[in-house]
Amino acid sequence: MKRIHRQSFMLNSREMKAINRYCEKYSVSNRSRFMRETIVTAILKKFDEDHPTLFGLDDKPNLFSGSGN
Repeated sequence: MKRIHRQSFMLNSREMKAINRYCEKYSVSNRSRFMRETIVTAILKKFDEDHPTLFGLDDKPNLFSGSGN
């Protein structure tokens, strides 16, 4: 799929140093791909943890609830 939505964020020096160290240690050549995959993986993991169950359903808004009402 074509990526058409640009996002940007700021890091402090310690965060940037950690990312640089990780990328060097694990030979990450495409940092954009690494960041994108890391962020999406964290999001999907959280959605998987928060999936509705047969018992104990609650009214918390989620990605699939539309307007959150």
